[in-house]
Amino acid sequence: MSALGGIGGRLYRGEVSFDFVGRKRLWYTISAVILVVSVIALLVFRLNFSVDFKGGSVFQFPAGTASITQVRQTVSGAGGGSDAIVQKITNIKTGTSSWSVQTHQLTSAQQNSVENAIGRQFHLTPNQISTQFVGASWGSQISKKALQALIAFLVVIVIYLSIAFEWKMAVAALIALAHDIVITVGVYALLGFQVSPATVIGLLTILGYSLYDTVVVFDKVRENTAGLLSSARATYSQAANQALNQTLVRSINTSVIALLPVAAILFIGAGLLGAGELKDLALVLFVGMLSGTYSSICIATPVLADLKEREPQYKALAKRVAQRAASGRAAKREAAKAGARNGAAGLAPGSALDDGGPDAEPGLDGPAAPGGDEPADAAAASEPVPAGRASPRGASPGGQRSGPRQQPRRTSAARRRPSGKKKRR
Repeated sequence: MSALGGIGGRLYRGEVSFDFVGRKRLWYTISAVILVVSVIALLVFRLNFSVDFKGGSVFQFPAGTASITQVRQTVSGAGGGSDAIVQKITNIKTGTSSWSVQTHQLTSAQQNSVENAIGRQFHLTPNQISTQFVGASWGSQISKKALQALIAFLVVIVIYLSIAFEWKMAVAALIALAHDIVITVGVYALLGFQVSPATVIGLLTILGYSLYDTVVVFDKVRENTAGLLSSARATYSQAANQALNQTLVRSINTSVIALLPVAAILFIGAGLLGAGELKDLALVLFVGMLSGTYSSICIATPVLADLKEREPQYKALAKRVAQRAASGRAAKREAAKAGARNGAAGLAPGSALDDGGPDAEPGLDGPAAPGGDEPADAAAASEPVPAGRASPRGASPGGQRSGPRQQPRRTSAARRRPSGKKKRR
């Protein structure tokens, strides 16, 4: 956890950054593939609505030792149809199991025939068989109410985001929500899971969850882009990507904490206890939360950046940022070239650091005069150089040597004479 917190701090300070907005084409491609698969599954397999939506008859009776094949054959042979849905349900409190058989709408004669066939085949009394009949009008009303609830939810969301933020953020959030709805519905069609009223409740729940995560990111985007037009420090896409990185760890932590109990219900609870309302609710929550987390990071913010970058003021801002970056790169290149030239000039032969070759001694301007006498130019070292005459090596234009003054080389004879005495002739 401490390592994850460290990564979150580095992301917030900008020390580490993932270019989500810059890789928007990759995210759009991935989403397009998933959406195409979902739409094809929806058109080919269609949704498996429960009797609450399409109407029909439901028969429930103790499971006993019967198999799912025996139950289906018994119901279809009695006139229940070959499209009957057979599910095994386990009661958590009592630990007993029972069969649930859903058929299309049956007449009273067909319903009695199915009940009698189940009782004869599995040795059950009429009191052990529970029958429920749902009319088509009730199912159509449920479907209509669910659609109205979804539309009202989307309208309220658009109004809220338009007031709290701006309409382009509302559009980006709606695109992300539509993305989540299509993927979730496509998964239900592909896997053949039943759509029940619990599924509608779960769908509205995950839409709210996805929107919550998107609003958190958009709030940080609004904070980072405040006053952005008055400077040329970053484009809108760069500022939005920074906001996305700053809220990334928070989004991941929230999603993981929310997915753990839902996964436990879906894979452990529903897997052990069988099908039912619990599985219908858990599946839509699991798929929707995964899709919502992905869309809030990889879809909503890139779409918002695309919409904002089309505005004239942000186009001009992008040009200023590009020009500033180009000027900075050019200045760095010139500084690097100047440094290279200065380094090469300081080490070239004949420079002040080169004393005439390997035989020269440190601190001297040239080799000693032949015969051990003092250098011929020792006296001239302290005299100014006439105009038009080249300065000796290592001397400044004014005739003075640069650096500390060096003493001329003394011969062995000069070193033996006492100070202040002249040589006798």
